[in-house]
Amino acid sequence: MKATIERATLLKSLGHVQSVVERRNTIPILSNVLLEAAADGTLKLMATDLDLQVVESVPVTVDQPGAITVSAHTLFDIVRKLPEGSQVSLSAADGKMLIVAGRARFNLQTLPRDDFPMIAEGDLPTSFELPAETLKQIIDKTRFAISTEETRYYLNGIFFHVADDVLKAAATDGHRLARVTVARPDGAEGMPDVIVPRKCVAELRKLLDEVDGSVQVSLSSTKIRFGLGTAVLTSKLIDGTFPDYNRVIPTANDKLLKIDPKSFMQGVDRVATIASEKTRAVKMALDRDKITLSVTSPENGTAAEEVPGEYTSPGFEIGFNARYLMDILAQIDGDLVEVHLADAAAPTLIRENDNAPALYVLMPMRV
Repeated sequence: MKATIERATLLKSLGHVQSVVERRNTIPILSNVLLEAAADGTLKLMATDLDLQVVESVPVTVDQPGAITVSAHTLFDIVRKLPEGSQVSLSAADGKMLIVAGRARFNLQTLPRDDFPMIAEGDLPTSFELPAETLKQIIDKTRFAISTEETRYYLNGIFFHVADDVLKAAATDGHRLARVTVARPDGAEGMPDVIVPRKCVAELRKLLDEVDGSVQVSLSSTKIRFGLGTAVLTSKLIDGTFPDYNRVIPTANDKLLKIDPKSFMQGVDRVATIASEKTRAVKMALDRDKITLSVTSPENGTAAEEVPGEYTSPGFEIGFNARYLMDILAQIDGDLVEVHLADAAAPTLIRENDNAPALYVLMPMRV
């Protein structure tokens, strides 16, 4: 194989694929990126961790078609340090890969292309397009609620399903729930319920920043593929059943607080400065149009702040995890948020308004 490519193009593509590669691998070839130069002038870069695979195609000058695999992180670090604007020559022969740029020469160890594992996609019967902006919004407004607890593996991703003629995406860690509803795209009817893993969500979000227009989504009950311009991201889905989250969305919370999310969030952030790391509990005392946030910490002392809000129901006190509450408030784009409360023990519903695509549920804490 022999090809020449502009440094910036190679760096950008390597940046996309190398982040899939785990730093520590028991299988050496999984540390590598596959480089495949074709006679039609394209270089295909591919990386996988056996659950997730990214393939990107970029234009190059090909002198000799061929394929080889080389350490992804090493190659990325080399290209990152090469002079800007340089032309990079890549050639592979006799189990080594020679990289030449200007006066710099590197000779790297390689592994044969035939040993490189591919994710067998199988048939992906459901296929539809989603605007990149919509997909970004879905991810940004739900991914903070994805669980990191490995034992409840079925919560380690975003749950996508079609219901009532809309596409819904939800994530929960048992303490909070985030759900976004968007119009059902053409082709998504009859789609299986799927859980897209956390790592796939993170890689997809990075790639979306460079996509204008639409993303092609194809899926079966076990795999999902995203077509993102020059890149294709394929991932296994989480094999598990997502809980019926509709059961925890309260419908009878009759106490309504309307408040500016930014000043609310800043108030929570300030009083939480002294909260103990373990609980991060903030108490919210609601009175007519007066909301008092307070924290009592045995080791640090106390803090309190009044924040303005519109509240006309009977007063009561409720506690929340400050970090969880701030995570939700950070997702609200408007200058008013509705907090629907019931009592100190019941889940609280938070949303911008009735028509907002996103809805959040937060479980209270004892304080």
